[in-house]
Amino acid sequence: MATHDYIQIQASPKEGEGRADFGPGQIVRHQLFGYRGVVFDVDAVFMGTEDWYLKVAKSRPPKDKPWYHVLPDGSDQTTYVAEQNLRPAEVLSPIQHPLVESHFDRFENGEYRSVHSPH
Repeated sequence: MATHDYIQIQASPKEGEGRADFGPGQIVRHQLFGYRGVVFDVDAVFMGTEDWYLKVAKSRPPKDKPWYHVLPDGSDQTTYVAEQNLRPAEVLSPIQHPLVESHFDRFENGEYRSVHSPH
């Protein structure tokens, strides 16, 4: 996997926390559910509610690792996914989602880019 400095975020310096493996614009695949999507935001640690975590995060992924806001391909929903459940996508074609243009202005070299992106 190529490392891009613009997609590396420093998580809180607490013990056990580290860097995000993915960043905005990167195409990913959900390991459990198999869908592809594009990351549009990253939280260094879980930022949802305890109620949501208990109801939705059935695999109980760690809260002290990065979590990602993802636009799933072929959907109009957004997802909030723990890092342990994401992998780099093998297919790097564009994502079909109505909010892609709200977050990114171009697709090049298998990633989405924004006018706000440093690259």
